[in-house]
Amino acid sequence: MVAGKRKRDAPAAPPKKRAKKGPKAPKADAEPAAGGAGPEEYSIPPPVSQGKWKNKERVLIFSSRGINFRTRHLMQDLRTLMPHSKADTKMDRKDQLFVINEVCEMKNCNKCIFFEAKKKQDLYMWLSNTPQGPSAKFLVQNVHTLAELKMTGNCLRGSRPLLSFDPIFDKEPHYALLKELFIQIFSTPQYHPKSQPFVDHVFTFTITDERIWFRNYQIIEEDASLVEIGPRFVLNLIKIFQGSFGGPTLYENPHYQSPNMHRRMIRLSVAAKLREKQQVKEVQKTKKKATKVLLGEDPTEVVFETPTEEKPVEIQLVKPESKPIVKDKKKLRKIQRKKQKKLFRTEASA
Repeated sequence: MVAGKRKRDAPAAPPKKRAKKGPKAPKADAEPAAGGAGPEEYSIPPPVSQGKWKNKERVLIFSSRGINFRTRHLMQDLRTLMPHSKADTKMDRKDQLFVINEVCEMKNCNKCIFFEAKKKQDLYMWLSNTPQGPSAKFLVQNVHTLAELKMTGNCLRGSRPLLSFDPIFDKEPHYALLKELFIQIFSTPQYHPKSQPFVDHVFTFTITDERIWFRNYQIIEEDASLVEIGPRFVLNLIKIFQGSFGGPTLYENPHYQSPNMHRRMIRLSVAAKLREKQQVKEVQKTKKKATKVLLGEDPTEVVFETPTEEKPVEIQLVKPESKPIVKDKKKLRKIQRKKQKKLFRTEASA
């Protein structure tokens, strides 16, 4: 075939697109095979529908400056356990907390977990539904990370967890609000692109001693037993706010004691012990300095005394003889032997 020539000034004709051919429908009058089987036996079933990602929950996990290494590892562990989370740089201490709402809006996140460090030893966790609220502030205690625990449990990265809550969460209203907040933050949305369609671990939230204990367990398929994976930490509720990172206070924990007050009580108890020791020493000193009362002689003391025989005192008037000082014992023995030999000789000659 010879290619057609085109004129110089004329524009080039666009290439024709091929029409997509749809799947051929099976003929209605298809004849059965020789073995008597119809064409339906050889048809391939369509793939299972993967569903549609509808719940667009995204959680922003970041912290303020001044956190220690354990908090940094805990934050990284939560990011690995929650595939629907996002990370951000550390926030400056001088910035106000309501700035986090703008950061979440820029990151396209509607939930936030913010770790706030104070005095390089106290760690606070904020859980917030941005930008409307509510939000809750916790004191984080007894933090143990994945690398620190070295537990035997393991789970698939990106798998969806089950959430297990203590029955107390349904009895009191502030715990019911926290339960809904935990569900929306920690549960992985179904059909999330980074998630895996498996359920092999469970997050447990237990209330003991007016605190919320977080644990992560692996579900073993054989006998449905639980093996701890980590991390683990304890949340001590401080306040629940109506807005995001502020607003009117909905609930304040009456059992909460600030870390500063706790450290002050420890110092006071130690000082009280030292003060008590000093007082005991002073009492002992006053007892020693007090005048001693002399007791009279007890007549019964002589009952068990037995008289001893008095020996006469002998006085030596004569000086005892001094023994000869022998410097060498061997020479003395030789002299004695010579004397004995002389005696034997004289007796023999006589």
